[in-house]
Amino acid sequence: MLKGDTYLPVKRVLDFVFAFILLIITSPIMILASVAIKLADQKGPILFSQDRPGKNMEIFKVNKFRTMMVDTERDGRKLTDKERLTKVGLILRKTSIDELPQLLNILKGEMSFIGPRPLLVKYLPYYSEEEIRRHNVLPGISGWAQVNGRNAIGWEQKFKLDIEYVENISLFFDIKIIFLTVYKTFKRSNIEVDSIPDLDAERKQVAKV
Repeated sequence: MLKGDTYLPVKRVLDFVFAFILLIITSPIMILASVAIKLADQKGPILFSQDRPGKNMEIFKVNKFRTMMVDTERDGRKLTDKERLTKVGLILRKTSIDELPQLLNILKGEMSFIGPRPLLVKYLPYYSEEEIRRHNVLPGISGWAQVNGRNAIGWEQKFKLDIEYVENISLFFDIKIIFLTVYKTFKRSNIEVDSIPDLDAERKQVAKV
C-alpha cells in the first residue's frame, strides 16, 4: 500500500484528476448555491476568501461559499457568528457545499482533498514545535481531526489528530477519511459555530495562569 513520501506524488495526481472531474460535475450545484447566497444576503460577495498558511507555512487564499451575513452589528450590538449564519449558509455547511470552491485550491496545488484543515495565519506563533508539523503536508478540505469531532473537540486533540495523520499518511488512510467524511456529511454531525475559543486567545489565557 502506498504510504509516506512514496505516496505523496501519487496523491497529488489523484487530487488534480478528481478535483477537475468534481468541478465539472458540481458546477450546477455551485451555480444554484451562488444564487441562493445572493438571495439570502445581497450585500456581500458570493465567495469568502481568506489568507491561510499551507504546506511549509506558505500563505495562500482559501475559497469557500459565504455562509454569513456581511453585517456584524444590529441595533448597536455586535452579532455572534451563530447569529450571522444565514439559513442558506447553515444548509451549505451541513451539506459541505460551502467547501466546493476549494476544488480550485486543489487544482492549483495549494490544497488536497485530505489533510489538516488550513487555519488562521494569526495562529502560527502559537503552535508548539510538534504542532507545527501539521504544515509538513498540504492542508485538506477534510481531515482526520474533522472526522473525529470537528468543532466538538479542543485544540490539543485537533493537533494530536493532525500529527497522527502526518505521521501515517497513506492511500488507505485517505480512503478511510473520505468514507468517514461522506458518512458524517449525510449524518449531518458536528456542525457547530462558536464551539471553541480562538487558539491565540486560549493560549494567551493559559500563559497568564
